[in-house]
Amino acid sequence: MTPEQFKMAKSALGLSNPELAEISGLHRNTLNKVDKGEGKASTIQHLRLALEAQGVQFLDSGEVATGPGVAMKNRGE
Repeated sequence: MTPEQFKMAKSALGLSNPELAEISGLHRNTLNKVDKGEGKASTIQHLRLALEAQGVQFLDSGEVATGPGVAMKNRGE
């Protein structure tokens, strides 16, 4: 999960870092680090699972969503 995906997932769910901290059991300062791309791999995986449990679907390049959503284009396009 990239920092951009993390921010988009929170936005899609209408969650702030304090709200996601409560859901995930992590401290909001930890979430601020993930926003900046500084999170540990285990923390990012924990958050990804928490966001997926809330209904978010993460996509890798070339994958297609199972429902409506948003995706990032390559910046050169």
